[in-house]
Amino acid sequence: MSTAFPPGTAPVKAQYVVSLQNQTLPDDDAAEGNTNHVSLIRVTEEDGDDDSKAPTQGEKPRMSGAQRKKLARDEKKKRRGQNKGRRFQKMREELDLCWKVAAGETCEFGSECRFTHNVGEYLSAKPRDVKFPAVSELSTEPPFVIPGDAGAVANQVAETQSSLDPTTMCTVHSETGKCRHGFKCRFLGAHVEAVGNGFSDELSLIVDGEKAAHAAVSATELNFVDPDVRKQLRTRKYPRPVSDAYLKEIQQSPDTKDEEILETPEEAGAGFEALTSRDIGMSQTDTPDTPMRFVEKKRLHWSGKTYLAPLTTVGNLPFRRLCISLGADITCGEMGLATSFLAGSKEEWSLVRRHPSEGIFGVQLAGNKPSTLVPAAEAIARECGQNVDFVDLNCGCPIDLVFKSGSGSALLDAPGKLGKILTGMNRALGEVPVTIKLRAGVKDGRNTAHKLMPRIASEWGVGCMTLHGRTRQQRYQKLADWDYIKECVAAVRAKEADSNLPPIPIFGGGDAFSSQDYWEKVEYSGVDGVMVARGALIKPWIFTEIKERREWDISSKERLELIRRFAEYGLSHFGTDTAGLNTTRRYLCEALSFQYRYVPIGLLEYLPSKINDRPPAYRGRDELETLLASPDSRDWVKISEVFLGPAPEAWTFVPKHRSNAYESQG
Repeated sequence: MSTAFPPGTAPVKAQYVVSLQNQTLPDDDAAEGNTNHVSLIRVTEEDGDDDSKAPTQGEKPRMSGAQRKKLARDEKKKRRGQNKGRRFQKMREELDLCWKVAAGETCEFGSECRFTHNVGEYLSAKPRDVKFPAVSELSTEPPFVIPGDAGAVANQVAETQSSLDPTTMCTVHSETGKCRHGFKCRFLGAHVEAVGNGFSDELSLIVDGEKAAHAAVSATELNFVDPDVRKQLRTRKYPRPVSDAYLKEIQQSPDTKDEEILETPEEAGAGFEALTSRDIGMSQTDTPDTPMRFVEKKRLHWSGKTYLAPLTTVGNLPFRRLCISLGADITCGEMGLATSFLAGSKEEWSLVRRHPSEGIFGVQLAGNKPSTLVPAAEAIARECGQNVDFVDLNCGCPIDLVFKSGSGSALLDAPGKLGKILTGMNRALGEVPVTIKLRAGVKDGRNTAHKLMPRIASEWGVGCMTLHGRTRQQRYQKLADWDYIKECVAAVRAKEADSNLPPIPIFGGGDAFSSQDYWEKVEYSGVDGVMVARGALIKPWIFTEIKERREWDISSKERLELIRRFAEYGLSHFGTDTAGLNTTRRYLCEALSFQYRYVPIGLLEYLPSKINDRPPAYRGRDELETLLASPDSRDWVKISEVFLGPAPEAWTFVPKHRSNAYESQG
């Protein structure tokens, strides 16, 4: 018998429903404003949670009907939105071992080094190794791990150091044959052996030379930018001949407005004096007097490919690896600010990092003027051009701090400026194609993409366009308008036919949450594919569903195996030392803050499920499935402890969505 649910409620079968009261739906609109760029975060008193304003226990103030309605609205508003004051500090050990010594090398500073060189003393103070369970050891019942056979644990290494656990596995050593963290690794027992008489200072690190040689090609991350390059950028000595020539050209153009250029050509060209021998051998595509013609760009053959959207904070390299393993074909790094790239920000340049498994990889830039976006594109092309397949211009970000600066979706209302930006980026990037992500428009009822997209395709040489079927003002309040996406695709195809231009890939975006959703949207609108964002955050296995054209009733154990895979990728990227382990924990909890919203399709009365449906309080088919559905952030930390060991007492996780923070206080 079906349960009577109000509209917008996920149709969970009656036998699994605990309460008909809907769970609070996280506010994706407001939480989208929380980025990983500290410079963008502004914390005000009204953003915080002021407990002093709450009535004392037992107090029942007398209020009118209007006052009660206002209080209800204020309480609802308080529970929505984002936690803007989130800060995550690195967890460090009390006694810190020198990195050189930890890796089995000699420290050039000797006794003057500010870190300890005494391996035995360090290991005595080091916490016990973390046990990383194998897939076969996972269980659907608490504590969700079946202990393995520990009969062979009592060996020489275990007797030498009580902090070592030879039964654990180091994901980095397993993948690459060598752990770069050496003795600092929290899974040290997996790759250390005792030599000599077995004293602690005679432990030896195990290296698998054959596997290390293979991993140098297949597993080493790409696009590491040298600190000297970042210093050149920071001190404005980085050469950018293509950008400087282009900016001078458009400044002299009569249709250029003053506010479109932040710098004079002289200021922008300060890097010419820093030209080195490295620059003399630049290819013709880097030379300003021979600009790349758009027809010479690499063409993007993306029809039928699956595309993971660039996702701020959560779209990190380990998450992208997870989605690649599940069927994603195209990935794009998190949105980076052009000004931060030009300032040599270490954090910003880390966003271009690519794993070899990412077959088609791009970098997304956000900015508001040619004078920042074009030089940033040139720097990316010079430093990472061989390992970047496209550079995406963000014209869709709706958050206030980006929009009010003239970036993101604000560029939709500045087509003249946008044209100069795209033309300049095309010149600066050489053969690397420029793509663009747009929204339907800025204000509701004033869609503009159908006028803008044909110009982008025919005049400004873009290699691919992605259209999110919502306006900037609308955010996620309503479903995406796929009728309008269809209209825009038709407008672009008509313009291409009139101008005798080859068609470029067009992707749509908005609300794809199942294989059925995906393919219906593709067939209806005529797009080459759908860029998947929230759907991938909530269920990363959506790419498998799309590829296999089926709905996957994934079990709780299979979901736990994917969480384990994410933890493995996180340790490989962030590191297996204490700091890296807890950074992995942080981003794992970020991922779980979306994945708990998945309602298993085996619990639903009918399909397909909708991304904005709010589930009632329900229990799963086993204890693990119930735990994975918990909106309490403390439970996400509990899940992380299955793979990363107990969280340090000083470590806390503040969810991006404020509603979860309130749940965790209950």
